[in-house]
Amino acid sequence: MNSVKFKKRREFHGSFGDKAFDALIWLFLAVAVIVCVYPFIYVLSVSISSGQAVNQGRVVLLPVDLNFEALKTVLEYKQLWISYGNTFFYTVVGTIFNVIFTCLAAYPLSRKSFCLRKQMNFLLAFTMYFSGGLIPVYIVITKLGLYDSRLVMIVPVLISAYNVMICRSAFESISESLFEEAAIEGANDFYILTRIAVPLIKPTLAVLTLYYAVARYNDFFSAMLYISDSSKEPLQVFLRRILLQASMEITQTTNINMGALAQSTIQVRYVCIVVSVVPIMLVVPLVQKYLVQGTMLGAVKG
Repeated sequence: MNSVKFKKRREFHGSFGDKAFDALIWLFLAVAVIVCVYPFIYVLSVSISSGQAVNQGRVVLLPVDLNFEALKTVLEYKQLWISYGNTFFYTVVGTIFNVIFTCLAAYPLSRKSFCLRKQMNFLLAFTMYFSGGLIPVYIVITKLGLYDSRLVMIVPVLISAYNVMICRSAFESISESLFEEAAIEGANDFYILTRIAVPLIKPTLAVLTLYYAVARYNDFFSAMLYISDSSKEPLQVFLRRILLQASMEITQTTNINMGALAQSTIQVRYVCIVVSVVPIMLVVPLVQKYLVQGTMLGAVKG
């Protein structure tokens, strides 16, 4: 009788402890979601509220006195669309070349038959910890004639050592028998790479594509160093100038009335932030189904 009571009491306390733990997890997740989502909701609300409401600090979460004048003002600025076009070019073309050259670098490093496999893997890892520094890189880029060229946003960052290692691990996870059977059938290395290896690691490549695309889209430091022509600058450099220097650059060069000129400068900045974030928000859901699978690569052994 006592043992039955003790067992029931134990089950009660165990169930209560599990529920309390689950409640704490859900509470933590709710706080994390609020912390991550609230800033963007606030920025969006400020960008479509009236300038008077923003200046008076009446915008806390949702828009107040819905007004799209600031959004219209920013979208009428010509340099914004020039920068958008440049960023689209750098992101799309750069990401395509990034993925291609990452696969070309990772595949031979994953094959045990490659005679320089250990040496090249060591050199690849070495570059993650040591580099020549900014000044030597600047001199090399200048001497190669890449300064103030669109290629300077693509060639110097053609591959990432970390992403090459991820792709190499994905290739290594493929059964060696597949490559041996293909070689027996007369397939060369290029055919094996493009028709067998690459299709089998699509989830990993989807994640690497996202990594590269976000990096190319957010890259402003390279443009600050190597691009002086405003017609070639990416969106992030334009956004940085608006956020840190003067948002009046937009309001003074567009045909707007005095009421629009009087609106808060921070509202124009927030509109620029919203405009720059929208493309990434549209792309991420397309590769979301591959994200977890690719990110968990190597997490489970055996």
